[in-house]
Amino acid sequence: MDERGAMPRETQEITDRQNRRVVLDEITDDNWRAVADVAPTDDQRRFVAALGARYLLLSMRGGVWNSLAVRAADEVVGHVMWALDDEDGTHWIGGMIVNETEQGKGVGRAAMRALIQRLAALPDCREIRLSYHPENVPAARLYEALGFKPTGDQEDDEIVAALAVA
Repeated sequence: MDERGAMPRETQEITDRQNRRVVLDEITDDNWRAVADVAPTDDQRRFVAALGARYLLLSMRGGVWNSLAVRAADEVVGHVMWALDDEDGTHWIGGMIVNETEQGKGVGRAAMRALIQRLAALPDCREIRLSYHPENVPAARLYEALGFKPTGDQEDDEIVAALAVA
């Protein structure tokens, strides 16, 4: 972050705790099934969808969200999606899931860093927002560590947090 607390627009290689390169891939004929099968731990299902398939359908049918596969090395290990709010120009992150078997390896943090980097590189991106359930303490800690600050707003029953982009 720069002196204003904003995320810089530079790009860098991102790795997880196992030193695997983590990248975000477009959804293709070759990877959509692996993304659809991504499943979080049972205790996370009250905060996120039970399978990546739900988020893929939202992206395909809703016309708002853009899904991306999260890949560590050569394996699809998660899903994340983003959207642009046409009303105020903010970019939103939503629907991140990391496979249960990949939990605790730094994949979620790496995926978030990769998505922030990707969105920050867009010329019109000035702020990135996301929301999380107040009882989802691990998510709150992750987002705070990445520089997101609660705005005071709520989306449904979730806390809205924002990150300024340089």
